[in-house]
Amino acid sequence: MSFTARLTVAIVGGIIIALLIAPLVAVVTALAGWHFPFPRIFDRVAMVTVVVALLSDARGLHLISLLRDGFARPAKNTGRVGRGFAVGVAMIAVLLVLAELFGSSAGAAIPAAASSTPKYLLSAIVIAIIEEGFFRALVCGGMQNDLGRGTAIALSSLIYALAHVLRSPARFFVASYQPAAGLRTIEGSVAQLSNPAAVLATVVGLFLLGVVLATAFVETRTVYFGAGLHAAVVVGAKLWPKLVVAPALLPAWVAGWGTQPLISGAAAWLLALVVLALVRPLAGASRPLEACVPAR
Repeated sequence: MSFTARLTVAIVGGIIIALLIAPLVAVVTALAGWHFPFPRIFDRVAMVTVVVALLSDARGLHLISLLRDGFARPAKNTGRVGRGFAVGVAMIAVLLVLAELFGSSAGAAIPAAASSTPKYLLSAIVIAIIEEGFFRALVCGGMQNDLGRGTAIALSSLIYALAHVLRSPARFFVASYQPAAGLRTIEGSVAQLSNPAAVLATVVGLFLLGVVLATAFVETRTVYFGAGLHAAVVVGAKLWPKLVVAPALLPAWVAGWGTQPLISGAAAWLLALVVLALVRPLAGASRPLEACVPAR
């Protein structure tokens, strides 16, 4: 069975197990006096069950070797982390300059927002490490042997975008065992696609960001540049509402059309395309293009 087929089976299997377990977890948390919306409980349980499913087929997925290759030589790649973070900060700075030009007072808000940066930085680093390990080292790296470089980059980026968008907007609580609660959550997630206009801009932004990160991974054969860039974008997304104090003054192509304003505007898309065109020198890639996964 190919890597892509094995990965699909593992993810679908993990979600099916989450459908069965999440309602039980909801009952336990309710009895313990904790009141969390069920969609949040389902998301967390699904993450755990998918990880367990991946680990159960670790050998068939070449899980350890893919992650080892993606995170190889950390001491020699710290510069790439800094490069990626600097590129991410530069992208956000360009968007802030545009916001300032349209009178949103972004510049005046920078000192106050800067004081919040340490609070977000640690979680941004953790998110970047986890997501680059999964979406780039594992998904892109594994798919490349099956599907080739371009298809692996595009498909892994689409998966990355949809994984961040397809989260149920519903907010309901479960205090007793309701076996269909998980299906209701998935239905709410998929229902968002029935109104493409509401999610398309965010999907485009996330997809383009994913393409940049995946291309950087393929070019350097490591996750480090992407992890730095990813962390900067996460911090920027957290700080954006603090920095842009008058978003109504901004044109939509700067403010964004989607639920994640930092990346859902045409200005952000253009910046992503510029970084994509320059990603090889920006990431310090010196090797000729080759498969990101060595032959096994």
